[in-house]
Amino acid sequence: MNIINFNDFLLKKVECEIDRNEKIDETVLEIIKSVRKNGDASLIHYAQQFDQATIERLTVTEAEFSEAETAVNDAFLQAIEVAKKNIETFHAAQVEKSWFLHERPGVMLGQQVTPMDRVGVYIPGGKAAYPSTVLMNVIPARLAGVKEIFIATPPQADGKVNPFVLMAAKSVGVTDIYKMGGAQAVAAFAYGTETVKKVDKIVGPGNDYVARAKKWVYGEVAIDMIAGPSEICIVADETARADYVAADLLSQAEHDEAATSICITTSLDFAKAVSDEVKKQLSTLDRHDVASASIENNGQIIVVKNLDEAFLLINKIAPEHLQLMIENATDYLSSVKHAGAIFLGNYSPEPLGDYLAGPNHTLPTSGTAKFASPLGVYDFLKKSSIIRYTEEALMKEASYIETLATMEGLSAHAKSISIRRKNK
Repeated sequence: MNIINFNDFLLKKVECEIDRNEKIDETVLEIIKSVRKNGDASLIHYAQQFDQATIERLTVTEAEFSEAETAVNDAFLQAIEVAKKNIETFHAAQVEKSWFLHERPGVMLGQQVTPMDRVGVYIPGGKAAYPSTVLMNVIPARLAGVKEIFIATPPQADGKVNPFVLMAAKSVGVTDIYKMGGAQAVAAFAYGTETVKKVDKIVGPGNDYVARAKKWVYGEVAIDMIAGPSEICIVADETARADYVAADLLSQAEHDEAATSICITTSLDFAKAVSDEVKKQLSTLDRHDVASASIENNGQIIVVKNLDEAFLLINKIAPEHLQLMIENATDYLSSVKHAGAIFLGNYSPEPLGDYLAGPNHTLPTSGTAKFASPLGVYDFLKKSSIIRYTEEALMKEASYIETLATMEGLSAHAKSISIRRKNK
């Protein structure tokens, strides 16, 4: 890995945005237009074109669920149950309730919290299967009270859906699964087809085409975020182990050639040790080619003078995943302003958050942690303001309303109030 110092990093432009390649947008808009016009026929066509899968129907059948059940092992099913319990426990604390205020005579104000009706969850396929993403996206929606949850995921070459994804979906009560991926899945959820129901919100990660499609349909439906490649930033002092740090950096590098892995340390010797460990461990990885490309293109080890410089960098980068592998890590929480998820200590590695700890692993990327949050129950809730005045309470404040409406030149607003005053 490339070792640089603090000042060199500041001079280097940190480019974290999703590639806004015009060619991608041109393709995405063509796909959206086709799905809107041709519906199911386009989805079946794109499954053949992009997934090399011949499918006769877009929905997963009961027979396919039964077949999937025989394809997974008990260890997987047990792990899913443990993960599901932890995720449910964490997200249950996020459930919001309606509330009302009665602080002025004759006035009731409040906020009514209601769930969305219908949500579409995108589960990536292709390079890997992501049953954990099923849990992370469906469980918060269920806890929010969403009644209809649909999953879209690319079919395998045999026309079937990955059995581990199917069993994860079944474990959280979702059996409405569509065999569709990419921008075409986003378009189908946004506009509906003969088979696919139009949803209110689309959530879940995906490649550049999925991300760009979500951007283009936003407004027709809501979206969770426009996610870029995965990122990890590790702050490590000499109390950390170089082999642990290297392993954690590589855990993100294996996701995607465009993933970013950064280590920030106060020790040049430690930086060299981490770099050596990364090289050593790379050779043992199943996804060696992907991880190597990621490290080569986006891997950095940054040497800083002190932890103050380290946290200055962290808040500039606003990483998706931040690991503080430093002595008394919890004491430094207040120094972190921008990060999607924060992992404290040498025994809280990022994969713990990906699978089992409980907090959501759908996180803001590309520096958007400066203004965005992890996926949660709140993403599936809507809030309506409640206002109720008695006649006496309205008359008490009527003149103020008329004054403000008149000042803004909105005479009909003022009359809405004055007509009630005259009829009192």
